[in-house]
Amino acid sequence: MSSSQDLITVLKAELRRAGLTYADVARELGLAESSVKRLFSKGDMPLSRIDEVLAVLKMDFAELAREVAAASPPRRELTLEQERAVVADPRLLLAAICTLSQWTIEQITDTYTLSKPQAVACLLALDKLGFIELRAQNRYRLKIDKTFRWRPDGPVMQFFREHAVADYFQGGFDGNGELLMLVHGQVTPAQAAMFNERLQRLAQDFAQQHLAGHKLPAADKQAFTLLIGMRSWLFAPFRALLRDTA
Repeated sequence: MSSSQDLITVLKAELRRAGLTYADVARELGLAESSVKRLFSKGDMPLSRIDEVLAVLKMDFAELAREVAAASPPRRELTLEQERAVVADPRLLLAAICTLSQWTIEQITDTYTLSKPQAVACLLALDKLGFIELRAQNRYRLKIDKTFRWRPDGPVMQFFREHAVADYFQGGFDGNGELLMLVHGQVTPAQAAMFNERLQRLAQDFAQQHLAGHKLPAADKQAFTLLIGMRSWLFAPFRALLRDTA
């Protein structure tokens, strides 16, 4: 749900693009130029007025909405305060993870014990946080970039370190389609950056495969979690054996 201020900002840009002034709009609407200036400066224009300005621009509301969406660059991360809000409510964190996977509200309520009103409340909260744009019939559009990630040292990743990492690594990683590898080596910082790019592409490919299989029957699919990490690190018992000069 876009704020009225977003709509006004895009309307101003469209007027400039069309070469129209406030005086032109005032003349078309039968208002004083000062009244039109007030409407735009307040940033709280009634929908009826927005429709009238769109008529002057020869645009419809759907076009305006698309322009608003295009004017809002996708986010690569949330603020600390936003992450704290997400992690403070397990249901909201669950909804955020599900929306990252493009789940419908029906998939969420069919899989988890959230009622539909609870799921809708979570979607509304994520919309308010700028994580999604909630649309009619509880559909939504993600407002985050493909390279979105939780802050490395932020509240969400801290939550997963405390509650998920040990549980994740307790598995044997010996099931069908499972894999665990630990590779240690020494490379240059430039080479490390290249590997990071490849790993990000791998994560995006995994996400795309998930989206491509959305319409497949649930019985044909399994839930997998891909965990990718790379850091300058040496196992603690090995660090204890290092020479001082190393």
